[in-house]
Amino acid sequence: MNQPAPARRVQLKPPVTNVGVLGWLRSNLFNTWYNSILTVLALALLAWLIPPLVRWAFIDSLWNSTSEACRDIDGACWSVIPNNIKFIFFGFFPQGQEWRPALAMVMLLALVFYSKERSRWKKSLGWVWLASLVIMGILMYGGILGMPVVETSQWSGLPLTMMLSFFGMVAAYPLGVLLALGRRSKMPAIKSLCVVYIEMIRGVPLISLLFMSSIMFPLFLPEGVTIDKVLRAQIAIILFTAAYIAEVVRGGLQAMPRGQYEAADSIGLNYNQTMRLIILPQALKIVIPPTVGILLSAFKDTSLVVIIALYDVLKTTKVALSNPKWTGYSTEAYIFLAVLYFIFCYAMSSYSRRLEKELNTGH
Repeated sequence: MNQPAPARRVQLKPPVTNVGVLGWLRSNLFNTWYNSILTVLALALLAWLIPPLVRWAFIDSLWNSTSEACRDIDGACWSVIPNNIKFIFFGFFPQGQEWRPALAMVMLLALVFYSKERSRWKKSLGWVWLASLVIMGILMYGGILGMPVVETSQWSGLPLTMMLSFFGMVAAYPLGVLLALGRRSKMPAIKSLCVVYIEMIRGVPLISLLFMSSIMFPLFLPEGVTIDKVLRAQIAIILFTAAYIAEVVRGGLQAMPRGQYEAADSIGLNYNQTMRLIILPQALKIVIPPTVGILLSAFKDTSLVVIIALYDVLKTTKVALSNPKWTGYSTEAYIFLAVLYFIFCYAMSSYSRRLEKELNTGH
């Protein structure tokens, strides 16, 4: 007797409104009645704000014109940037010598970009960095190979901002780690010194340290002895940032379970080996996000050096806007600065997320 053929199974596709773009919109923006109202209101607000903004920034704007031409338009005058870009970037560096700080910045960025791969962290890379720093110092100061001497009082603009922020972060990080270890030390003298330093520095604003380094500190020096103002500002930034990094690292050290220390003791490791091989690699890994937050703040806080008459990129922009021809176009100039700071901060944040992902072991 012939058996009836089994019925063919029909695979039904999920509803269109539950997958793809429509599904995402429904589950994220229109999943409840109040979310739907908020979404409609937000879209209405964007429809009201974006068209005038686009018209001001792109349609009715001028990008490369004279200041007189900008007086006759209702849009943005982006011409303030290309007409003052040399002074904004290099400040009071001598005319015709701007290629020197430009080359130094390119070298620094190239080294940072090359060093971001962990597979390249070798001893040879350290020597490359050392040689490059010497070359960058020669480019900035001059005095050899026919390059005229440029005093540090003329270092300004973007090179000064990058120097204060980069070397401030690089020097503050190991100092912060040492302070964190000292605060957890069992030796009362070292612990007390670290606690007093950290709490004292964290209890005052950076502006006060900059004022002390610029005005009060020279009063305590012997007659005839002077320390460069840029160096004093750099030291103030390092000391300030290190105190905050120390507290973040201390939190990572406290998060280490006691079993890690006991395991190190069981295999005969001393204190230095335990910290270098076991504790610090794990503690520093778990505090990457807050550490990067502090470093980003340190990068942006370099703009505070304007109060001690150092012309960073923010100050040179203000000086450029003081020109009567470009008065009234500060919005465009500060938007340009905001984009510049965002590019640097986003690059550091993206690298920190990548490094955190690479170091993640699932524990």
